[in-house]
Amino acid sequence: MRSYLYTLSIIVAATLAMLFPEPFTRWGDFELKTLIVPLLQIIMFGMGTTMGLKDFEGVVKSPKSVVIGLLCQFTIMPLVGFTLANSFDFPPEVAAGVILIGTSPSGLASNVMSYIAKANVALSLTITAVATLMAPILTPLLMKLLAGTFVEVNFMKMMVDIIKMIILPIGLGLLVNYIFRKQSVWLNRYMPLVSMVGIALIISIITAAGRESLLTIGVALIACTLIHNILGYALGYTSARLLGLPEQDCRTISLEVGLQNGGLASGIALQMGKVATVGLAPALFGPIMNITGSILASWWSKKEVVEVVRTEEKARQMT
Repeated sequence: MRSYLYTLSIIVAATLAMLFPEPFTRWGDFELKTLIVPLLQIIMFGMGTTMGLKDFEGVVKSPKSVVIGLLCQFTIMPLVGFTLANSFDFPPEVAAGVILIGTSPSGLASNVMSYIAKANVALSLTITAVATLMAPILTPLLMKLLAGTFVEVNFMKMMVDIIKMIILPIGLGLLVNYIFRKQSVWLNRYMPLVSMVGIALIISIITAAGRESLLTIGVALIACTLIHNILGYALGYTSARLLGLPEQDCRTISLEVGLQNGGLASGIALQMGKVATVGLAPALFGPIMNITGSILASWWSKKEVVEVVRTEEKARQMT
């Protein structure tokens, strides 16, 4: 139920921003888009408080699954995004946003959906953690290579921005978790709610800022984003299956590839000064991936239960 509440909140936030953009753009002389980076830093701090060395144990325990997951993460989505950006007739900055969401690492949503899908949650946490730490290098590099023809990409600036937005807050969260281990229990209880509100607010701010562009190219961009998202699930699962991983790991990698960190992509778009154009695809990706992710995770959960029942029935028949 919590996952559906999260999805519903994202949809409501985006809808309200489209219908009533003014409250999501500025309050007096204060522009709400300046809240995007601080909100993202709070979300990443919360992620850090829930992390520990155990989240990186999977690299040692199941290196094959982790390596395959990371390779799929930073190849499938960037290349699919690049292909779609060149296939649709979008303005250059909007096309760059499609690539940007593809070059971003997986986010917290993948961990939640992996739990619902009865996938390998430990593997999901490990891939998310490692991919996030790799993002300061790989995201700017991939953007430079794939989106450089659409917009100017400053590798060093983007790398520093990502470090400020995710690495430093996560590091602070890890430190707080280590020093105040017992006292930080309440953080683990309430930070998911804070993160949910923060992501919903980020999406609503970007949706309101890019409302005019969305009204012009909205249907095409929604279709592009949906295709991007679904291909991430499908190609992630298929790649893992072809490389011989077990079913649980295949489901995990599918969700890790298909569910991107839209908040980080939005923050990067803001730092580029193009939140109303480059930020559109990340803003749409958030609601879409949460709807499709909830559906896929719920379907997998029910399918696994059915398979277990059938196995038990066969065992009883044999005896």
